[in-house]
Parts: sequence; C-alpha cells; structure tokens
Amino acid sequence: MALKEAEIIWKDGALIKWADATTHILSHSLHYGNAVFEGIRAYKLKNGFGIFRLQEHTKRLFNSAKLCLLEIPFSVDVINNAHIEVMKKNSFNDNVYLRPIVFLGYGKMGVSHIGCPVNVAVAAWEWGAYMGEEALENGIKVKISSWAKPGANTMMAKAKASANYFNSQMAGYDAITAGYDEALLLDPQGFIAEGPGECFFMVRDGVIITPPNDTSLESITQSTVIEIAHDLGYEVRRERISRDSAYMADEAFFTGTAAEVTPITNIDGRKIGSGKRGQIAKRLQDAYFEAVTGRNKKYDHYITYID
Repeated sequence: MALKEAEIIWKDGALIKWADATTHILSHSLHYGNAVFEGIRAYKLKNGFGIFRLQEHTKRLFNSAKLCLLEIPFSVDVINNAHIEVMKKNSFNDNVYLRPIVFLGYGKMGVSHIGCPVNVAVAAWEWGAYMGEEALENGIKVKISSWAKPGANTMMAKAKASANYFNSQMAGYDAITAGYDEALLLDPQGFIAEGPGECFFMVRDGVIITPPNDTSLESITQSTVIEIAHDLGYEVRRERISRDSAYMADEAFFTGTAAEVTPITNIDGRKIGSGKRGQIAKRLQDAYFEAVTGRNKKYDHYITYID
C-alpha cells in the first residue's frame, strides 16, 4: 500500500510536519516489539468527514497500553482531540485511515522496558478498500494457515499490540504466496479464530455465526456488524467453528476497520455457497456503509463529525 503523504502528524502533544515525524534507530519498541496501536476510519461525508467510533477505539488503545505496561502520558480527551486536529489540519479528498500508536522511545536498551520513555503519535492517510473495490463485490479466496493464533497464556490477544502482528504477517505471507488473497488462522484448539487482521463470520441456514473472542482481539467492527445484523432481524451466534463447518458455510465474510465487510467466496479451494457474494453479506455490507457514512441516523452517535 503506497501512502499518499499527509501534511501534518500529531506527536507527543504537538502538530508537526510529516517529514519531521522521525524516530531514533535505538527506540526500544523497534527492537523488542512492545507497542500498541489502533486503526480508525474517517469517511468522507456529504459535508466534511466523520470518524467512526473514535471513542471506542481510543478506549481500546488505553486498555492495550495498560495490558502492555505502557503509561500513556496524555488523557483520553487529548488523544481523541488529536485525531480531530489531524483531520482538520490535513487536506484529504477521500476516505482516511487514522493510526494512533503508543511506543517505547529512545533512552534505554536491553529487554526490560522499565524506565523507557513512552511516545504517542497520530498519523493519517487516504485509504480506500483494503483488498480493493473488486474484493468488496466479488469476494476473496482464503487459506487456513499452518500458523495458529498464540494461546491465551503466551500472548495478550486482548491488546492490539504490534508484536501480535508478527504471527499475522507470517500467515498472510504464506497465503498470498500460495495464490490466495488472505489467511485464516485457527486457535490453539484447532477451531477458527480470525484472519491476520479481520474477524471471521459465516452463515448457515440463515443464521450468522462468528467465533468467541477467546484468543482474538475484541473487535469494534465485529461488534458493529453484530449490532447491525440484530437490527436487521438476523440471529447471531457466538460459537466455535471447525474448519469443516466453514467449508460447508452458505456464506462467509471478514470484518474489520480496514477490511470493512469483505465477502469470502473460497476457503482452501472449496467454493463457499454459490462462489459469489451472498445475499446476507451484501445486506450487511450495504447497511454497514450506510452506518459509517452517516446515511443511517440510527448509528449517528458513533460518528465524530469533522467540519
């Protein structure tokens, strides 16, 4: 993904030029992986932009930092306002992806992070469909990875931590180089967990099923889609899904801030349903985009409007 550079980034309480948002090569997180971040969408609306579920994302950022023993030196209100400032100070023409990150900076080396300074930044760039507009309509092929999600006693899955995504990178690489679009990871017990950066849903006999969050991040987009599905009258179950159950699904799709609602039409070479985007996935997709772009006022409370 090539970035269209923004003009301004918020870092440690100040708005600075994109080119000045530098980090020392001996920053602790670069070497030892302890950092937490969020991915947040701001959608172009009829008038201005709207950040979707900013408060929930910031709350999760602080929870992640707590889990990883990172003390954020700013309040929740300051971080929320930093996102708003970044949106206002940059000139965007299309949908925007916001990336707040909390990381250990320069000042101490060695595995222990005690005494390291904590830096915070909020960057943003224009970003359309994560896997391309065609994927939203025609769906993607996924491969169940040989890499499993770490167990609950090995990594903190509830933290959106940078270190957790090494596992995702390896799974995604294997899938893409094998000719698939994305990976699907199992949990330590062999049940489906999630994609490298997405939550998994399947449909069977009109019922929407998604795994529990035992070894997965508590997803904000997943909760949004479940809420929308309930509002549309669908039954949603949180239960374990075996890989053979996924093969027999009538429909399947990924959700995520980046992925939005992306249909899955093939798993491990097995056609899912008709091999095309299913009716329920399309209905949820349409309703999701209505919600995030302010076209359904029922979900207006989730949007932070930027004039």
